[in-house]
Amino acid sequence: MSDLTIRRKIQKKFKIRGYGLKVDALDEILSFVNRFRDAEDEAIDLLLDNLQFESEKVGVKSSIIDKDPIHRVISGLLEADDAVEQAPNDTFSSHSSAIRVIDAFLVPKFRFSSIKNQFYEHTCLSIHGDSSAKAGLYKDRYLLLFQRISRDQHFSKPAFDSDISHYGSCEIAPIQSLVGQTGRQWVMGVISQLEDGHFYLEDLTASVEISLSKAKITTGFLSENTIVVAEGEMLLDGIFEVFTCGFPPLEDRDKSLQLLSQYDFFGGGNLTKEETLRLAELEKRAVNDMFVILSDIWLDNEEVMVKLETVLDGFEIQEVVPSLFVFMGNFCSRPCNLSFHSFSSLRLEFGKLGKIIAAHPRLKEHSRFLFIPGPDDAGPSTVLPRCALPKYLIEELQKHIPNAIFSSNPCRVKYYTQEIVFFRYNLLYRMQRSCLMPPSTEETTDPFEHLVATITHQSHLCPLPLIVQPIIWNYDHCLHLYPSPDTDDTPCNFKTFFVHIYRLS
Repeated sequence: MSDLTIRRKIQKKFKIRGYGLKVDALDEILSFVNRFRDAEDEAIDLLLDNLQFESEKVGVKSSIIDKDPIHRVISGLLEADDAVEQAPNDTFSSHSSAIRVIDAFLVPKFRFSSIKNQFYEHTCLSIHGDSSAKAGLYKDRYLLLFQRISRDQHFSKPAFDSDISHYGSCEIAPIQSLVGQTGRQWVMGVISQLEDGHFYLEDLTASVEISLSKAKITTGFLSENTIVVAEGEMLLDGIFEVFTCGFPPLEDRDKSLQLLSQYDFFGGGNLTKEETLRLAELEKRAVNDMFVILSDIWLDNEEVMVKLETVLDGFEIQEVVPSLFVFMGNFCSRPCNLSFHSFSSLRLEFGKLGKIIAAHPRLKEHSRFLFIPGPDDAGPSTVLPRCALPKYLIEELQKHIPNAIFSSNPCRVKYYTQEIVFFRYNLLYRMQRSCLMPPSTEETTDPFEHLVATITHQSHLCPLPLIVQPIIWNYDHCLHLYPSPDTDDTPCNFKTFFVHIYRLS
């Protein structure tokens, strides 16, 4: 961004706040903002917030700002910045604080109120929900996507009779209003099977049987329990014949964050502008940080343990060791179900794993180790989200690696300003098995891209029927993927960063 562009942006932002700038003040601000390339907006907003606080404290009444107050505010900010850099054990300067692990059961739950048109936090969650919790699961999913699509220019109601775009208006109609209507209508609802072999589309007002025989679908796996936007018309026999069917469109992540910045959907707490700016600067400097993700670490398989030790040996001799090792299950070659009777030996195997890690002093001292259970690991049940590994199994390992982290599946990690979700599940296979019809091949034939399109457009990690994958009703929000990840406007050209997971088995 050129200096001229930044100057205009500074003048515009200060004018919005009611300030006028003298030339020397503008030069001082420009010098400060240039320290934060690619984060100019945050730097200007931070400076404005501190300037406003300083003006209220001192009692400045003039709206024309000269160099002196600007210099005082900038000096204070830079002194705080230097103090953070010099403190060796500061929260922001250590790897341990740069990486924050958030257990799924600690993620706050927000519900959308269609009456107040805003989110509110829902507390006092019970593992064993009542019957209304199951209905609330689907309602929350629907309202989350409905409030998102209501801001889309193609599906919002026009303010006047004029067309809002060359696409025309595709206003979403309640399913209840389809009775007695003729012509094509757009509806949004959850696909459900209320009768064997008969599929319905449900929203908060009613349900209608649908016919998908002539439907043209978009990218993604269309299965029961997914939320879709459909265009069609009512037939004389009361069936809604679908012509076009697809998932609700995505919303740009920055737009969602701008509108919902006061809500902590991800967990871990909201950051102030100053903290975000500081973390973004530290993130740019952390060019050597690395995550190593390993799955299917079968502790009862000698070959797997030899391979794991070889991997750790290789990283031990590197100049810079990884910041985080993520060990994902399954941790046993056999499912830990009711027929499994070797928990005592598995406990000892975890102890051996602790000894292997402790034999690498640089990794033990400078790296962190995160353990996430797999689908067939020991636990109270197979429902999602899965709790952390049982304490009985990991006690021997903790004796050798006391700072090891044991979290749920899925698990969330905040790395400076980035938000990462780890989820160990054979999702692609399950989604393909649950498809109502083959996915469209117009945009892509890659099943992985269909999977990514499904979970991002649904804003949910596991949009499968509950009979295929049970979910704790009151904790379904732990599987929400909202706001959306960083993506392109095209359905399959995703700009997200994917990490290779190495299987040791």
